[in-house]
Amino acid sequence: MPQIHPTAVIDPTAEIAEDVVVGPWCVIGPRVSIGAGTILRNHVVVESHTRFGRDNVVYPFVSIGGTPQDRKYRGEETWCVIGDRNHIREQVTIHRGTMIGGGATRIGDSNLLMVGVHVAHDCVIGNEVTIANAALLAGHVHVGDGATIGGNAAFHHFVTVGRASLVGGLARVNKDVPPYLIVEGSPARIRGHNHIQMSRRGASEMAVEAIRTAYRKLFCEAGAAMAVRINELRAEFPAIRELHELCDALVASHAGVHGRALEVLRADDKRSVPSMWHPTLAARPEGASIEQ
Repeated sequence: MPQIHPTAVIDPTAEIAEDVVVGPWCVIGPRVSIGAGTILRNHVVVESHTRFGRDNVVYPFVSIGGTPQDRKYRGEETWCVIGDRNHIREQVTIHRGTMIGGGATRIGDSNLLMVGVHVAHDCVIGNEVTIANAALLAGHVHVGDGATIGGNAAFHHFVTVGRASLVGGLARVNKDVPPYLIVEGSPARIRGHNHIQMSRRGASEMAVEAIRTAYRKLFCEAGAAMAVRINELRAEFPAIRELHELCDALVASHAGVHGRALEVLRADDKRSVPSMWHPTLAARPEGASIEQ
């Protein structure tokens, strides 16, 4: 049986797995399902329309599944979907999605959201992501697998944060963060390549060297237009997936609006949202190019 503290308030429509722990003064609203092994420590509010996977740990004073802070929202049925083995620390807020963002805010597996993180409506977070204290993700932000976000970093809506990238603390991020690179500052600028995280995630030495070369050629050296340099890198490293993912992300950002590939969603409500498991938009837009 679930271990439910007598002070917890649980809507009769909520579905709670047998070995879930619901601590003192938690509130679980309608249309909520909580998977096996999940622990809600105390004073956790799950407002409504939220699905948890297995073995999550949610700390005190967290609010999940709240109504999106979006003036266009008119009460449509939207969701917050959380995967397995996430640790969600104190005072984190995660809001449900909107119809323009695909109807759901999604968080994958094995993520760490530290104290005070805000995840707004329609955000998509992959797997093994670390988001430090008080970072703020505006609506429709996508974060790729293995990314690390420093404390108090703030993200413009529709920003894409690439796989295994690093965002420094206090950064103001108003453009896409390419995969495998490091950005910091206000506004954020590319400062280096995240070879440490690449190695931790099993990238080959050749892949690390390809990203190191790409960083140097694309962001440190003067010369030909960016599109020319990208084509040269593709020819130099034809078999390195990480290099092509970086190049694809740069092309997609340029093809978007104000350096944000996902910004096209704002202008076209009917356009489909890219898959959360490939947030860098690996398929290049037809005819897209990058100029210096």
